Amino acid sequence: MVTIKDVAKATGVSPSTVSRVIADNPRISTETKKKVRKAMKDLGYYPNIHARNLVVKSSNAIGVVMSSSADKALQNPFFPEVLRGIGSVTHKNEYSITLSSGQSEEEILSEVKSMVYGGSVDGVILLYSRINDGVTNFLREQDFPFVIVGKPVEDIEQVTHVDNDNFKAGKEITNYLIEQLHERIAFIGGSRDLMVTMDRESGYQVALEEAGLPNVDEYRIQTEFLKSGGQEAVECILAMKHRPTAIVVSDDLISLGVVSMLEKSNIRVPEDISIVSFNNVYLSEIIRPALTTVDVHIYDLGAKSAEAIINKTNNKSEPAKRIIIPHNIVYRDSVISRR
Repeated sequence: MVTIKDVAKATGVSPSTVSRVIADNPRISTETKKKVRKAMKDLGYYPNIHARNLVVKSSNAIGVVMSSSADKALQNPFFPEVLRGIGSVTHKNEYSITLSSGQSEEEILSEVKSMVYGGSVDGVILLYSRINDGVTNFLREQDFPFVIVGKPVEDIEQVTHVDNDNFKAGKEITNYLIEQLHERIAFIGGSRDLMVTMDRESGYQVALEEAGLPNVDEYRIQTEFLKSGGQEAVECILAMKHRPTAIVVSDDLISLGVVSMLEKSNIRVPEDISIVSFNNVYLSEIIRPALTTVDVHIYDLGAKSAEAIINKTNNKSEPAKRIIIPHNIVYRDSVISRR
């Protein structure tokens, strides 16, 4: 087993200097740090993290919390991609990731309490923003560093968050359908206690109102961010007397279920019903027809949230920031003009 003494011998420095390099002591020169870290890598030396934590009072780990259980959330390509963005930054900064895996909101909250009270993470990234969320309330009460991917429900100026302008995106993608002369436009979204659903649906509604089109309650359907959620939503649409000619779907995975169910019901996309969506995950390009979708740049949402939480853990007094990731519409084959 390789020890600190072995690293010290290989680099010609003292064991105490190696310890200071591991603790990233600012008094050690950059040149010495590079030399020692290279020797550690070459020799296969891994420092005792728990021992170091006692000295520097840092875990060099970030907690990442999803909106639902891991087995459900990770079915949606959004989450692996946002984790890829987070991981690119944490790896570069020598942080590890601790991912929540609870099956319910209560279990997830219990996990987060364990992370915070046990000192196993330096900060937390929430991959959602929800009304009356126990995790968010707990982190506020503890004054523990956290960043939200999404828009905070309250105190927006006091919480660092990384988001798209989902209201604007919802309005723009609905206006695109209106420009193609669609008049009966439905909306399928996730739970209404999630800010991302509320903002996208609000943009959809404003676009209809500004165009003088009917804003029909029956046309607004809520479901889960899963393929099965899209299939369930289509059952509602099939039961309507006046079916929509187009649907705004708030997530590509839901769209997959929508297209699949419409196909089984002998309803063609886009000839009978046009579909637009959000997120531009890889599935949106390979499904047939390929989806017209809002690219929210998921990887960037993850990377920027990781940068923000690392900055907050290193500087507790850093003011809250609102970081907006630009979006754009990717036009494909799922919309037909009714001209």
